[in-house]
Amino acid sequence: MDGFSDLAFFAQVARCANLTEAAQQLGITPPAVSKRLAGIERRLGVRLLQRTTRRVGLTPEGETYLVEGARVLAELEALERTVSGSQAVPKGQMRVAATLGFGRKHLAPALSAFVRRFPDVEVQLQLTDRPVDLVAQGLDLQIRLGELPDSTLTARLLARNRRVLCASAAYLHKAGTPEHPRELAQHACLFIRENDETFGTWHLTAGTRSETVKVRGPLAANDGECVVGWALDGHGILMRSLWEVAPLLRSGRLRLVLPQWALPPADIYAVFPTRSHLSAKTRALVDDLLAAFAVHRTAEDGGW
Repeated sequence: MDGFSDLAFFAQVARCANLTEAAQQLGITPPAVSKRLAGIERRLGVRLLQRTTRRVGLTPEGETYLVEGARVLAELEALERTVSGSQAVPKGQMRVAATLGFGRKHLAPALSAFVRRFPDVEVQLQLTDRPVDLVAQGLDLQIRLGELPDSTLTARLLARNRRVLCASAAYLHKAGTPEHPRELAQHACLFIRENDETFGTWHLTAGTRSETVKVRGPLAANDGECVVGWALDGHGILMRSLWEVAPLLRSGRLRLVLPQWALPPADIYAVFPTRSHLSAKTRALVDDLLAAFAVHRTAEDGGW
């Protein structure tokens, strides 16, 4: 096996939770995965993965091999596209990540249309609300809400969006409508729980004023649809993106709370590793998504 194919093989294994899953993804047996991995480690003279019966983990050498290897493979792919003149032909496998709710409701239909247009492209969609590392996880594209955390990545704005606070009329009638962010501490609030660091802390601004409020409430989940359902049932005040709750606000099933205060940014971006030669498949998908969401970039509040 040559070094380039070893890099691609190792990247696939490292993305999986264990060797059995890696074997399923690669279409070979677990012993074959173990044998080839051991051969790569012998050739390099280092251990790349810590392996147990349940999962695998990267060693420091393995992490370096994975991250730098992804860069080498990307440069090789760009070189081959340049030499072969096939930059305009989208083909091959793509791995795309997005948040659970937006990915399910808006991205999945857009991908359905995309693969009909480009039948030589195979898309694998990963829905998660956990942070992702595009390079380390071998992702081609991520659909992300909010600010871009890494300057080494390229982002294209897909859609305007903002977060709002809202609640049902029944809850506001029972508990009252807060007039200042500090009053949220006396209200039942509903959460999307993504990590302990940000759980229960809301940041609001109005001009030069800024308020950080520690809030609490009876219900939390890692799925937005569950929490929206609880808000509709009158359990408390919810923070959600307009793309999800705008129809409920228009129908009156939910009402805005503290509309004069702004919440952290929530515009929607297509994010991909910065490269001098973007692959034809990634370029085609980004262009396709920009066209699909064009109305949400020009309309007020994203036109949701």
